Amino acid sequence: MSSARTIRIGGASGYWGDSAMAVPQLLGAGDLDYLVFDYLAEITMSILARARAKNPEAGFATDFISFVMTPHLAAIARQGVKVISNAGGVNPDACARAVRGLIEAAGLDLKVAVVHGDDLMGRAQALADMGPEEMFSGDPLPDRERLASVNAYLGAFPIAEALARGADVVITGRGVDSATTLGACIHGFGWGRDDLDQLAGASLAGHILECGPQATGGNFTDWAEVADSLDSVGYPIAEVEPDGSFVVTKPPGSGGAVTVGTVGEQMLYEIGDPQAYILPDVVCDFSAVTLEQQGEGEVRVAGAKGRPAPDSYKVSATYADGWRAGLVWFFYGEDAAAKARSFADAGLKRARRTLQAFGAPDYSETSVELIGDESVYGDFARATATPTRSVAVKIAAKHFDQRAAGLLLKEVTGLGLSAPPGLSGFAGGRPKPSPVVRLFSFTVAKAEVPVELHVEGEVVELPPEPGTSFDPAALPRPTPPPEPDAAADMVPVPLIKLAWARSGDKGDKANIGVLPRRLDYAPYIWAALTESEVEQRFAHYLQGRVERFFMPGTGAINFVLDQVLGGGGVASLRNDPQGKGYSQILLQTPIPVPRSIAETVHA
Repeated sequence: MSSARTIRIGGASGYWGDSAMAVPQLLGAGDLDYLVFDYLAEITMSILARARAKNPEAGFATDFISFVMTPHLAAIARQGVKVISNAGGVNPDACARAVRGLIEAAGLDLKVAVVHGDDLMGRAQALADMGPEEMFSGDPLPDRERLASVNAYLGAFPIAEALARGADVVITGRGVDSATTLGACIHGFGWGRDDLDQLAGASLAGHILECGPQATGGNFTDWAEVADSLDSVGYPIAEVEPDGSFVVTKPPGSGGAVTVGTVGEQMLYEIGDPQAYILPDVVCDFSAVTLEQQGEGEVRVAGAKGRPAPDSYKVSATYADGWRAGLVWFFYGEDAAAKARSFADAGLKRARRTLQAFGAPDYSETSVELIGDESVYGDFARATATPTRSVAVKIAAKHFDQRAAGLLLKEVTGLGLSAPPGLSGFAGGRPKPSPVVRLFSFTVAKAEVPVELHVEGEVVELPPEPGTSFDPAALPRPTPPPEPDAAADMVPVPLIKLAWARSGDKGDKANIGVLPRRLDYAPYIWAALTESEVEQRFAHYLQGRVERFFMPGTGAINFVLDQVLGGGGVASLRNDPQGKGYSQILLQTPIPVPRSIAETVHA
């Protein structure tokens, strides 16, 4: 291993559509070695695939060209910062051509490399013949004509190889989000495949960076502490050490905050089993990770552990599954919630009656949600002293026929003049039906996925990546916190007084990570937040089971809720199809604590 200095990596994009302010801010901070960009999500891949079908030169994240490389290429070259991005989407060669055109026009001498191998759409039939099953439902792969995209999640070693061959800009298609950061560290420190703890540590650094300002005050439980500076929120920087530990910081003078809470929430975001965070290059164990506030705007992260890489890649396919349509109206005044429900019921009845008249089948699924009405959050909502006087009503449905989906929009809109009083809405045209795109996840042996590098005309075939089988069920589990003293004088306080929390999605699963504000709060939170308690709190949504995992390094708990998002993503009709607000529901849970703690947190 190398004894290289600390590597400074700026996380400049968390999704396709992120703010353009990240790159000038991070370049202004200076002394960066790498800028890394994450643009891709599963649904983004299907959108890019449709774009490429219409235009052979489309299918990549155009923001990378228009908002990053065009205005900032000269500064990037002048500072010697290397760029790693998954902006290639389903057409990384077209993305690379656009970048090379900018380099040539600017008269610069920069080398561009492209990682190939993730796009398996051309092999969809061969994959189907192998009989893959969806990893959660066990369903068979849909017919080829319904597929929109099929992509393997590649890892970081191809990126490191591209950097070793002198690349200044590395463009990939689909890979795990953290691979851009890990690839930089593998190259910079000379790590090998057996440096497992180091690989796990840098993967965690990538996980912190991949959502941009979600690590620096965005989506934060204590949002009011940073609200006045979110207009200039700082994008995160990871200062990675040769042992894989790292410090999270942000550009001087930028808004937001870097605290144990902001970084810890992001660590817990969208993970499953924290001892089995499976990546192509390493199986990460984050359960013993520690977070230390080193000073204002600096948090040190250490203690990640790694196990050998798995022997397969995760593959995500997206496929068409009919159409969905929906719209939102508002009601205010007396009995607003009752009026909204009546309006929604009438709209659905009209649409169904028309379907029957045409001999068409009923909607496969409908959804009515009243946003602003506490009952939308189930039986555990906080009681309100007066009836709700202002609500938004969302009405949506699915159907295999686009015309039938559009019919709902027509009939609900046509109900406007015969609605209960108090109906209102922001002026605009009637929405249109949109395709339902579902996710199908499965695994493929690494040997079945050849990977290549294209470096300025040179094609480099990389050998199959090694791996071993992995069974998380065989892992030894950490000892949970001790039971609280049953004889203590206990007082209930809301969880939000004791912990930070963040939630997210993986397909039709949601996770809720709960991070105690102090380690000595962990036993009380663990005792109160049982799997049964969480099941009851989400009973209005939950169709599967709840799993609970303890992380002794921070005292955190991660909950994984199965079949809780109505299909997830654009396959769902829910107002929150990605579970982003689920933590806010859980944070209202009363937690019995000793009176001495209750008096402290209420002070």
